[in-house]
Amino acid sequence: MFLNKIYSMILGIGEVQRQSIAAFLSQISFTMMGFFSTMYFAHTVGASILGGYFLFIAYYGIINMITDGGLGGAAIKRISEGDEQNAYFTTFFVLRCLFVTIVISLLIAFRESFIEFNEAGTFNWLILALLVSLFHGLVTNGISGNGKVGIYAVSNFMNNASRIAIQVIGIFLGYGVAGLTGGFIAGLLVSTVIALRFLDLGFSPFKWVHIKRLTAFSFWLFLTSTGVLLYSQTDTIMIGYFMDNFDVGVYRVVFQFTTLATIATTAFRLTLWPKVSKWSKKDENGLIEESLSKACTYSLTIAIPIFAGGILLGDQLLYFFYGQDFASGYYTFVILLFVQIVNIYQFFFTMYLGAQDRQKDSFKVTAAAAITNVLLNFILIPIIGILGAAIATLFTMGLNALLARKILSKMITIKIEYDSLLNTLKAATVMALLIGVYRAIIPLSNIWITLIPVFLGGATYSILVLKFDHKINEELKGILGQMNIPWPSWL
Repeated sequence: MFLNKIYSMILGIGEVQRQSIAAFLSQISFTMMGFFSTMYFAHTVGASILGGYFLFIAYYGIINMITDGGLGGAAIKRISEGDEQNAYFTTFFVLRCLFVTIVISLLIAFRESFIEFNEAGTFNWLILALLVSLFHGLVTNGISGNGKVGIYAVSNFMNNASRIAIQVIGIFLGYGVAGLTGGFIAGLLVSTVIALRFLDLGFSPFKWVHIKRLTAFSFWLFLTSTGVLLYSQTDTIMIGYFMDNFDVGVYRVVFQFTTLATIATTAFRLTLWPKVSKWSKKDENGLIEESLSKACTYSLTIAIPIFAGGILLGDQLLYFFYGQDFASGYYTFVILLFVQIVNIYQFFFTMYLGAQDRQKDSFKVTAAAAITNVLLNFILIPIIGILGAAIATLFTMGLNALLARKILSKMITIKIEYDSLLNTLKAATVMALLIGVYRAIIPLSNIWITLIPVFLGGATYSILVLKFDHKINEELKGILGQMNIPWPSWL
């Protein structure tokens, strides 16, 4: 009875809002689990072991992108359009099987060339991860293409939850990098099994036209995604090349910490991609423009206070959460916080280009940024280490956002809600002053005293932004009203 009531309350919310909330809650849960597990790993095995794992993830990401060839995103695009869904689903599976077979065969043939993986014992884990990702991609892309964002969010949550749980057990039992990589693969398996239950697509005959339409879109998507992956993983790989696993571990842990600022951004992407794709096909530009404006506004509403609080408290939070080794990455942390602010615009601008079938333009933008990123990392990392990697990421992220905006603005009107942005800045300024006064008066001698301004500042900001911004206030009030939850009168 109680569960039925909750279910009815949830269904009373609009579809996009409901799916965004589900994805957002899933992302928060995953982020918190990742946050606490990384704290445990950092204190238990240190930066070097974590650095080895992060290098595995970087190489896996690049090789997996090659096996995908952009077909995953193309399948989501074509399936979301609603025409001949089973045929495109089958085409995707057959082509992906072909690519995975070719890539794995080449890896095995040239195994002796992968010295670092053989010495670390992670080569076999890499092969297994690629095989599991074949089926994981098939199922989750099918779910996403059908617009089942809630199911996708749940399966993604279980992927991360099971991965973290098994990794914690593996580290506790002393398996080191093997425990981390094994947990990563186990998470993919769990997610696949859960999502498969809700997959209502099936295999059916397909024709050459399906291959042609899928690959035509996937070609540019592949190039774009490869560019994104290159400038998101180039820093990790180059730090590992010029420095060592210890520095990789510090950089990636600090980077992961800053992703708290983009929780909402990731959640909106899961919801909006199939919607924007469908709206674009129907020429409903008004809905596209409104969704982009709101997505940017709500993402900044979360990112800006985290940016301000991170600058004021980041050094102590890194020390108490991860240890002395990671506190040395504070200045890198500050730059990467700013990266996450820029990332919001870059993320949405390139995503909206892709969802509107403009992958060629998206590739041009990403290629320019990726090449610049490689060059800057090559120049800066040997000189100033991980700080150089952060600066390179900031510069190229900004370049990507500016170029993508220039192209997107020719397709739709990009609206910025200046009133909401100003209200967010006012609330964040008051919060920052409060935290600054607290830190000036009270020495941050332990983790509990350090956490007080975190929660105090967060509560202050939340209340002020709802007081200052009528639009956000009414939006949240309306959502709770649809769920028959009373809105506090003092707000």
